[in-house]
Amino acid sequence: MWIDSHCHLDHNRFLNLGGGSEIVSRAQAQDVSGMLSINCEIAAEFDELLDLVKPQKNVWCTIGTHPHDSGVEAEKNITLEQLCRKALSHEKVVGIGESGLDYFYKNSPVDDQQASFRKHIRACIETDMPLVIHARDADEDIIRIVREEAGKDNQKNLRGVFHCFSSGAELARQGVDFGFYVSFSGILTFKKSTELRDIAKNVPLDRLLVETDAPFLAPEPHRKEMNEPKYVPFTGQVLADIHNLTSKEMAEQTKNNFFDLFTKAAQTWVN
Repeated sequence: MWIDSHCHLDHNRFLNLGGGSEIVSRAQAQDVSGMLSINCEIAAEFDELLDLVKPQKNVWCTIGTHPHDSGVEAEKNITLEQLCRKALSHEKVVGIGESGLDYFYKNSPVDDQQASFRKHIRACIETDMPLVIHARDADEDIIRIVREEAGKDNQKNLRGVFHCFSSGAELARQGVDFGFYVSFSGILTFKKSTELRDIAKNVPLDRLLVETDAPFLAPEPHRKEMNEPKYVPFTGQVLADIHNLTSKEMAEQTKNNFFDLFTKAAQTWVN
């Protein structure tokens, strides 16, 4: 069985597909037995996201501010104390993020992105929860800030995942050395993603995760469709082929990795 380690069940693109509960049912029918729905705006979206996942079997959520939204005044006004309190408010909240840096779009000022990223890292350290990192065209600043906040050798035991990895090989290497996980999306299946598949091959088995980032980035052969968690096995199969494993072996490996990282999710897992 597969775990989709990163999707957005509350995205409005899913409204025409029956909403979150229908998306979950279709995924479960394709042996995707669990999924993590990611928060992007705390003030505007978190409460409704939590209400969405509460009744769903083996579905969890995070809390966090996406770098695109880090300049939004309501997000900037959320204090570290408030973030920590909300993160610990319910058993279904199992991680913090997605947070990070996006210098490709720069939808928010760089200073706001970095301040938000540091706040989220500190919340993870204080709550002992994993961080979901968004990194795009900001590799050097990502690892620099992580090391500044957690200590050069991770003395503060920060843990987390680089989601939808599409950065350079050096960030993957440093992230793994730091103790982080690396999650691959449908981009891994694209014909032109040869370099990314080479990076995935060098990530140790016990540091791999798989995701959809749905409703975005549908994998081949469904690339022209809206993505759903039910498509995570297609990316998982490519990842399995890269590591010379069967699909079943990779599903088991990435499921175990998911629960090793998101320990709160393991506590509410129902077989």
